[in-house]
Amino acid sequence: MSISWNRLFLCCVLCLSGMLMEAQNQNVNIQPKINSPFSRYGLGDLVDPFYVAQAGMAGLTAAFYDPYTLNILNPASLSQLQATSFEVGFNAKYSSLKADEVSEGVWSGNLNYLALGFPLINPINKALDRRQSPLKLGMAFALQPYTEVGYNVETILEKENTGPTTNSLKGTGGTYRIHWGNGIGFKDFTAGVTLGYQFGKLTNSRRVVFDSVEYAYTTEFLDEISTSGFFWRAGVQYTHHFKKPNAQGVRINSGKRLIFGLHGNSTSEFNTNTSLFYQRYSTLYGTRDTLAYDDEVKQKGTLPSEWTAGVSFENVNKLRLGVEYGVSNWTEYSNEAKPETSFADAWHVALGGEYIPNHLSYNNYFQKVRYRFGAYYNKDPRTFDGEQLSEYGITLGMGMPIVMARQRVSFVNLALEVGQFGLTDTLKETFVKIALGFTLNDNTWFFKRKFN
Repeated sequence: MSISWNRLFLCCVLCLSGMLMEAQNQNVNIQPKINSPFSRYGLGDLVDPFYVAQAGMAGLTAAFYDPYTLNILNPASLSQLQATSFEVGFNAKYSSLKADEVSEGVWSGNLNYLALGFPLINPINKALDRRQSPLKLGMAFALQPYTEVGYNVETILEKENTGPTTNSLKGTGGTYRIHWGNGIGFKDFTAGVTLGYQFGKLTNSRRVVFDSVEYAYTTEFLDEISTSGFFWRAGVQYTHHFKKPNAQGVRINSGKRLIFGLHGNSTSEFNTNTSLFYQRYSTLYGTRDTLAYDDEVKQKGTLPSEWTAGVSFENVNKLRLGVEYGVSNWTEYSNEAKPETSFADAWHVALGGEYIPNHLSYNNYFQKVRYRFGAYYNKDPRTFDGEQLSEYGITLGMGMPIVMARQRVSFVNLALEVGQFGLTDTLKETFVKIALGFTLNDNTWFFKRKFN
């Protein structure tokens, strides 16, 4: 491993350590980084599972593969890798929450993912050995968030016996996933399986103050739920190549192709370890009483089954157009530590594309840039008063190539997303999300050097 890759590995370790510390080091002094009231329910807000390159195309994953870009959601795509690819992504988001003609703007952002993928059969070795094998193998590792919790809401309720009561609700935390994906391809068929581990901690606090009762105690309810469990995902892809005759009359690939893709998973179990701490206190008298305390409460939960199918058309190094549809069966979800029934089956539809003016241009850099676009509509699994949350938006993106040492091509990826999320008339979030990703490629892994 060269010096540059050593530095890259060190950066990975530091970023990984930061994400793990953030996931585990939560305390009573809850300070959420985001303010999403809906994240109080379930395991929190679902984080986009795709990377920046796909984000510019509305998150297409089922029928997407690229020789230099990872698609961890459909492991079948890993067998198409032509170089070792290290990917890291960041995002920043501005959200404007509006309810009852009152609005609030919030900025948030985070490290979004770390991933490393590589072909197990180096294409340079095939060229040196002067033989072509129909077999393709690829592998990838990734760490990324699965859900995110962050809210800070204060409400005042009127009751006959106690008068106005202030309820302060705060929450923070989330869950993370470690992925180990493997893909295998034979001719035009590819398949893959991802095995992974999910972990994290959710902290929820509720503080009640009786405003009209003189010398009243403040009551606080604090729940900390740690989750852990294994999951899996499988995927397949098939590529149909359009052919044309060459000068000798032999039909060869024309560079145009159709890709069909499908990925999904069954239900998976997870374990929870809950700590409960209920207290009341008075800042006037300086007293504090513990109402209830329970530690190490072990329970179980179930995550839903999912599937996504899609098709895309490609004119290689020129144009890519795709559409996909997916379903998540959240009526199968359960969590003994936090029982909830307001879940419905979710679905999403997305369409997007990518255009490269001239990937061989030598005197105009912007002719080589990958320009991306897309639109999507999602139904969120959470429901309130019979209305299911919905989200829709449009996306734009750019993949800017950078030629590194030994003519290796890497990319700086940008994506812009504008959309709305929430309920029609109650609480709606208008957001702008900016994502930045780096794809660093190296074709010397598993390379056999030969001397004549």
